[in-house]
Amino acid sequence: MLKNIRQLTPFSLLLLAMAFTMSISQSTMTTAYPILMAHFQVAADTVQWLTTGFMVAMTLVMPVSPWLLNNISLRRLLNGIVVVFLIGTAVAMFATHFTGVILGRLLEGLAVGALFPTFQSVILENTPVENRGATMGVVGLVMGSALAVGPIISGVVLQWVSWRALFGLFFVILAGLLLLGQRWIQNTHHLQPSRFDWLSAVSLLGFGGLLYALSSLAQSHFDTTWWLITGVSLLLLIGFVVRQQRLSQPFLDLSVLRYRGYLPGLLLTGIAYSGLIIATVIMPLFYQKVFHLSPMWSGLLLVPAAVFLSQLNPKSGELLNQIGLRKLVYIGMTMMIVGYVLLALFGLRSWLVGLVSAMFLEGGNAFVMMPAITAANNVLPKPLVSHGTALITTMRQVIGAGSVVVATLCLSHYNLTLSFGQALVRTSAWFIIVPILGLLLATQLQQTKQK
Repeated sequence: MLKNIRQLTPFSLLLLAMAFTMSISQSTMTTAYPILMAHFQVAADTVQWLTTGFMVAMTLVMPVSPWLLNNISLRRLLNGIVVVFLIGTAVAMFATHFTGVILGRLLEGLAVGALFPTFQSVILENTPVENRGATMGVVGLVMGSALAVGPIISGVVLQWVSWRALFGLFFVILAGLLLLGQRWIQNTHHLQPSRFDWLSAVSLLGFGGLLYALSSLAQSHFDTTWWLITGVSLLLLIGFVVRQQRLSQPFLDLSVLRYRGYLPGLLLTGIAYSGLIIATVIMPLFYQKVFHLSPMWSGLLLVPAAVFLSQLNPKSGELLNQIGLRKLVYIGMTMMIVGYVLLALFGLRSWLVGLVSAMFLEGGNAFVMMPAITAANNVLPKPLVSHGTALITTMRQVIGAGSVVVATLCLSHYNLTLSFGQALVRTSAWFIIVPILGLLLATQLQQTKQK
């Protein structure tokens, strides 16, 4: 693992440090929900906008990242992204009304949506194909570690100081990285200037609308407003796809889908992310609602799984070159099946079962998600890597949100006639289908082993 880290340039390490900090800031907010609800006197469905709005803002910007990368020098782009995040953090930190906190989170989401596909594209472009597996394993290590550190940081900060200190902490860290890292930022990406297409930009609202519709499905009860948002969003997305086919330099080059091996990698990334998201949603409910553990303990019990995920990521990156993606998918999806089966059969017996199940679910993610991203981009020519990464990160958010919606609907349905614990067990049983689909998809990966 240390060998893989040493292979990274100072610029790549700086990118990872920025992404790590922003990822932690994303995952710590749910811990602060009760405090913010009490401070601003808002309801649970209102405070949830701190997450929903963040995700929608991320999704709006992700498809634009290839254009940004091709038209703005890396130094200016990265500085701009971090400055937007810092402005959003400052707005949220000093907000006197809840609207200010939401506005700050929206700005943070825009910055994260631009950074995540950009930094992965830059790292992939500057890494030889034979070393990409190991390098992306380190990326997975960093992002997985953020999951482990996030609950601990938020718990400690909120235990001793104000919620504003959470925003202040990330402001100081990112400002320090921005100032100290200027000497390491390199303009390694070759610019390919093109006109900014406003029609494409407006039609991208369809991604945000679809994500919002998915996130609010459980509360909407399929009312007229929900159908209107969903219908308009789908029409905008259809218009976006048609528009990209007609542009000589599209916002998001959908020709990446024609390369053999890319689409399976994209779908596998979404399936693996689904397992990760469902683990973070279902497990706290098991701990708090079934075994009556405190929110702090429910967060701490997720740490072993996140640490397991971060430790497996570098190993899976190395194995990608040795055994190929297909066998890694078999390992990862089998682990996820075991995790869901344990919850479905023994989840009500002990919280230890939940801890082990979460380790299988998140460990399975380590064997699939980053290797699938790497393998999908390896079949693309270098000029299309930024487009391939942007499409993967965007669809990953949509699939993840869809998985949460399905889990919520299953819980609501079963809880009408069963206890909450039994509803959780039934929901876990249904999700066994997801990794089974991943195993079936792996049969399409016979020709995608790494050279």
